[in-house]
Amino acid sequence: MSVQANARPIIIKRKKVIGGGGHHGGAWKVAYADFVTAMMAFFMLMWLLNATTEQQRKGLSDYFSPTIPISRTSGGGEGNFGGDSVFSEDTLPQNGIGASADRPTESNKSRGASGMSEDGAGEAQDEVFTSLEALLTGHGGESQVMENELRHITTQLTDEGLIIEIFATQDSRLFLPGTNTPTGMLRGLADLIADTARTVSNGIAVSGHVAAQPVVLANNQTWDRSADQATIMRLLLEESGISPNRIKRVTGHADREPAAARNPMAIRNNRLEIILLRE
Repeated sequence: MSVQANARPIIIKRKKVIGGGGHHGGAWKVAYADFVTAMMAFFMLMWLLNATTEQQRKGLSDYFSPTIPISRTSGGGEGNFGGDSVFSEDTLPQNGIGASADRPTESNKSRGASGMSEDGAGEAQDEVFTSLEALLTGHGGESQVMENELRHITTQLTDEGLIIEIFATQDSRLFLPGTNTPTGMLRGLADLIADTARTVSNGIAVSGHVAAQPVVLANNQTWDRSADQATIMRLLLEESGISPNRIKRVTGHADREPAAARNPMAIRNNRLEIILLRE
């Protein structure tokens, strides 16, 4: 059979098949892994915001962006380009964005102007208050009775001064139930606080706090009770040797500042505060 001269040539194409989808087969897996990681981080953030307190969140924030100086050492060396560290005592604290005290006070606990001066009087006052705290808690080794009583005392250093708080419990009350008669425990603690306060000459403020009363009571006596109990504490301190001239104020706060905010009628809200004021 003859071959036609104008016949088209037959071309055979061979296609090489590669399994697995080629070079782009795993790209979507990387993108999906990034998406899952981002979602996990998001849900962990939401969980942490719900599971932590405001103080814990503030601590986490300060960890990544410190607002308290970590070191007070000066940076660099002597001579030209010596420079200062941003954490030195002469830069960060005095700029108002750091704290030079060993125990800085939280803003929600501040009670007034600190009265600190540039000559270091504030730091000296903090050292005095710190030693007073150690002296107050150090009395616990004298007897088992005193150790049990000291469990009713908490101290806190604030801008206003050293706050010594005496609080009641279900088993140990500050006053006899239904009266303003101080218990033996309160008298013992008043003597202890007076002995400690006599080592300094700072002014003293006394404030009384009581638990809330049921709303069904027609006559709310929380204001009168808190003021009367603060006055009784003042008299106990004076009987224990504190000069009346050192008492700067006596106030009753009723049930307006509960220590146990979730239960305004809790026994823990019955407390007295003796504040050694800054000079």
